[in-house]
Amino acid sequence: MRELSLHILDIVENSIEAGATRVEILVNEDSRANRLTIVVEDNGRGMDAETLKRVGDPFFTTRKTRHVGLGIPLFKAAAQRCAGDLIVSSEPGKGTKVVAEFQRDHIDRAPLGDIKSTLLGLILSCEQCDIRYEQRLDGRAFVLDTRELRDILGQVPLSHPQVRDWLEEYIEEGLAELRQAPSATQEQNSSDF
Repeated sequence: MRELSLHILDIVENSIEAGATRVEILVNEDSRANRLTIVVEDNGRGMDAETLKRVGDPFFTTRKTRHVGLGIPLFKAAAQRCAGDLIVSSEPGKGTKVVAEFQRDHIDRAPLGDIKSTLLGLILSCEQCDIRYEQRLDGRAFVLDTRELRDILGQVPLSHPQVRDWLEEYIEEGLAELRQAPSATQEQNSSDF
């Protein structure tokens, strides 16, 4: 895949298919450590030890609609190609956690890509699942939690056209603000800790 956001989309779709009602996504960029870490954790049905052993096999899938499962193997290959790795942990009835780590400046690392569209697609397509997205860049963070939004909106669905427009703008502005270089005052304050 050409964008890491598409790997995230694939993993979260697996979580939803596994009955998750809550998915947490963390994208953490650390310039000093030269690492990019992506974590997707869910509260779905999880996997037993035998399934977990086979999750990296591209010719294994639990889905009945196809005979291959390329998502995890391709994500793992992308991480390993960039001096990183991918680890999956899971327990039946408790959910699954996928952690992918990359050398941030590796020449072969795919860009994060269109995370805004990925998030919007996931949020708007799954009314039964709450998604918490956090993206960190050198200690600064952008957070979006649909559980909090649902509490505020009450009976108004996240798919309502005005809410959808607001979500798109909120994500776009939050990510743009995150990418802006911190001011000298912010850098001084963060180095004081």
